Amino acid sequence: MEYIFTFIWSMAPVCELRCAIPLGMESYDLPFVGHRGYDLPWYGVLPVAVAGNLVPALFWLTVLPGLGRLVTAVPNPIGRLLLWRSDQLRRRNMERYHRHGAMVLVGLVAIPLPLTGVWTGCLAAWALEIPFSKALPPIALGALIAGGVVTGLTALGVAAAG
Repeated sequence: MEYIFTFIWSMAPVCELRCAIPLGMESYDLPFVGHRGYDLPWYGVLPVAVAGNLVPALFWLTVLPGLGRLVTAVPNPIGRLLLWRSDQLRRRNMERYHRHGAMVLVGLVAIPLPLTGVWTGCLAAWALEIPFSKALPPIALGALIAGGVVTGLTALGVAAAG
């Protein structure tokens, strides 16, 4: 059951791997959620969290192109904002994508900081019009790298505290 909760936590936007792995590996009280960490081994938490983190990628990489066309086809404030933001992202990042290729998405997803991760990588792939088959492998690699970094930092923190 604890692995299922770790999987679900890793799918959540903002939280993603950065919350799911420490919750899975460490045992502590979280009074604001009324929850304890799961105290699971890292070698079980890491693959479950990475797999859970990739579920939203499969969904958003499939849905965003059609949803973006639908929202921008009808004149509305959200569509105009979306067009403006995607044009801005393309102007700023298209050259980087052509120069560095998939490494742009790997770097964006692999850095375990706020406003990075799989959800942001999917938005970037959509804005840069990167097809599903070319966007998923670098996003998956980035999630694996981020998972490794978070797992290592959590293990160091557990070792230092205990």
